[in-house]
Amino acid sequence: MQTIATHDPSAARTDATVNGVPLVQPEEPHPAPGELRQRAHVEMLRQAAIGAGLLDAADPPPLLGAISEAASAAIEQLLERELACPAPDDATCRRFHAANASRFAVGERLRVRHVLFAVTPGVDVVALRQRAEACLIDLRARSRAEIDGNETGDRFAAAARELSNCPSGAAGGDLGWIRADDCAPEFAREVFGRSDHGVLPRLVHSRFGLHVVEVLQREAGRVPEYDAVQGAVRRALEQQAFTTALRQYLRQLAGAARLDGVDLEAAATPLVQ
Repeated sequence: MQTIATHDPSAARTDATVNGVPLVQPEEPHPAPGELRQRAHVEMLRQAAIGAGLLDAADPPPLLGAISEAASAAIEQLLERELACPAPDDATCRRFHAANASRFAVGERLRVRHVLFAVTPGVDVVALRQRAEACLIDLRARSRAEIDGNETGDRFAAAARELSNCPSGAAGGDLGWIRADDCAPEFAREVFGRSDHGVLPRLVHSRFGLHVVEVLQREAGRVPEYDAVQGAVRRALEQQAFTTALRQYLRQLAGAARLDGVDLEAAATPLVQ
């Protein structure tokens, strides 16, 4: 999927549209690429709901990315009708549990620290990612040197104090001992259920921005038997199926839409159920 990168906050304000409907108001700062794509997806769904007769054609276009309550309800109806998400059977659930048992561990704890590169309104996301990647490469190299005995001092803590947008930066990025429930779900998915220590090889993405993460210690949790977590397993598979179907549907809508100023992954073929 492609993104729009611009150093001029006003460069694409009048160009970001879905079938002629603007995604950005003239008076607001230009959104980050991720938010712009999200607005485009929502607007495509709103227009699809109108086309399906689930929403009045006079429904107002989104304002600052916010849609009406009627549009929100209509989109829910649209997705219920258009997305085919068959319920997983017991055999599928058991196979998923066997292959992902650590995902359902209870009581796993990590001692971690991080450097946060926050995504805020108006930030140059391309430049931010470049800084985060440079920091990651540097810290992984320094971590290797420290292990080999060729480096002294705590470079990670210094980087956190210098670069991190999180209050933990003052403490060298140290978040202490955390459980999965203590952090954003997307952050937890990236750092829990693994076995490695040290600086993770890739940036961790969350709603707050880009994280360089170091795992200092792990305490493995207890993995329950399938019967104890079968409800959670089923919900995980249902969410996975919904996400896949929604992604396919959005690609289909993007393939049929006239998009200006925002690039989305599109499909020219009908939705595969």
